[in-house]
Amino acid sequence: MQRSPASPKSAPFPQPLDRIAITFIVLLAIVIGGVMLTGTRFAPKVRDFTWHDKHIGADDTAFVLAFSRPMNQDSVTQNLKITPDLPGRVSWAGRRMAYTLNAPAPYGTEYKVTLQKAVDFFDQDGAPQVPIQPFEGKFRTRDRAFVYIGVQGEEAGRLVLVNLTKQETTILTPPDLVVNEFKPYPLGDRILFGATPRQGTKQGLLDQKLYRVWTGIQVNPPEQLDPQGNASPVQVTNPQPAKEVELVLDSDQYQNLKFDLSADGQIIVLQRVNRNDPADFGPWILAAGEPPKPLKGQPGGDFLITPDSNSLAISQGQGLAILPLYPDAKPLDFLPKFGVVLNFSNDGALAAMVKFNGDRTRSLFLVSNQGTQKELLRTTGSIFSAEFDPTKQFLYCLLSELIPGETYQEKPFLAVIEIKTGKLTPLLALPNQRDIQVSLAPDGLAILYDQTTEVEQRDPLAPQTRGGKAIATSQLWVLPLNTSDFTKLQPESLPVAGLRPRWLP
Repeated sequence: MQRSPASPKSAPFPQPLDRIAITFIVLLAIVIGGVMLTGTRFAPKVRDFTWHDKHIGADDTAFVLAFSRPMNQDSVTQNLKITPDLPGRVSWAGRRMAYTLNAPAPYGTEYKVTLQKAVDFFDQDGAPQVPIQPFEGKFRTRDRAFVYIGVQGEEAGRLVLVNLTKQETTILTPPDLVVNEFKPYPLGDRILFGATPRQGTKQGLLDQKLYRVWTGIQVNPPEQLDPQGNASPVQVTNPQPAKEVELVLDSDQYQNLKFDLSADGQIIVLQRVNRNDPADFGPWILAAGEPPKPLKGQPGGDFLITPDSNSLAISQGQGLAILPLYPDAKPLDFLPKFGVVLNFSNDGALAAMVKFNGDRTRSLFLVSNQGTQKELLRTTGSIFSAEFDPTKQFLYCLLSELIPGETYQEKPFLAVIEIKTGKLTPLLALPNQRDIQVSLAPDGLAILYDQTTEVEQRDPLAPQTRGGKAIATSQLWVLPLNTSDFTKLQPESLPVAGLRPRWLP
């Protein structure tokens, strides 16, 4: 008779890995049971702060705090602190809170955001609401800086950067180029400029080439928020050393005249004239990474790229055309009433335009993208320039009034117009010169302007006005602004001899 097989041995005690897993399960069960019995919850916290360690500019109008759980909204609003103070308004979308500034944050300032004692939304069976984990974040605004064309000594004809925040002055362009005009890129890291060789200055703009120069300023911008609060990254170019110059467009076949740079820094529009055929002239488009293309069928006229970087406002005979920025385009709109567009608000909702009246007067109009048109002033003098403040409450203008007499003389002055009421307030009388450059700071807190001294003798090596006269010297001034009282503003002279100053964005 066969013996039955031996019964298997008893299973050994669990292996070390099994013992660890069993221990973890037991501990987790104890924690869960404790939470269920006591009602204790983990403290809520801020998961994300969109401006943390970022450099914000005037176009950055709102930050977002994202929380780990729904919050008691009133407790967050009451306990949120920004130092120094930045007035704004709060809105919510689920666990995300947006804080929108009432006005741009002043440049050259560091800010701290703290949140303590705010509680979550839950309150089950009378249990106390759980306070948030203390939060602290920080951000800063961009440096307060401006660029000008030098007029004396080694600065003559060269771009000069003044960083007021860091108290630094840097000559950006080489001595063999004479700068005629320039436009900063949106992050202030580069500057587009037109220049001629110093030895060819007698030819004026005929030999002008376009260049880019790096400023050495490095900005870490926050992501841009759409109206729904969704974020998208800002395109940042790899930084190069300060004073690094690169050729953008030569002048071998075409003369390069007036130019403009789009708000996103991706498109250049410039007026060009064929050297062999003067009848071949008009605007050209130079998009990033593409060869220049003519905007065919469009006559040469004064132009300005719209703030959305998609369209061009250009003078055409007896009116203004709004064209999409691609060749052979049909006008998007035509405004026969106006001759010049001076400027747009940052969001493109408003434009300042000039109408030339039949009685030899000029009118300044406020035109909205909804089609409304409002006359702000009518003058026998000139309307040189206009800039919207960042909040769209004020329009700062460089105007002139005609002095009665047999000789035609104008008296220029700075003025501000309150957009809602149309009230005009003169700010500052200026010397009788037509080549004044005015620049409003991106945060709306100051105006830069120049005062030049002209000489009749033409020196080909000296900077010149747009009228062709040599400039002996040019003093830069700053006018601090106080929007609550425009009657007590006092200009301050800067220890700088320069021309055509412009704030960096």
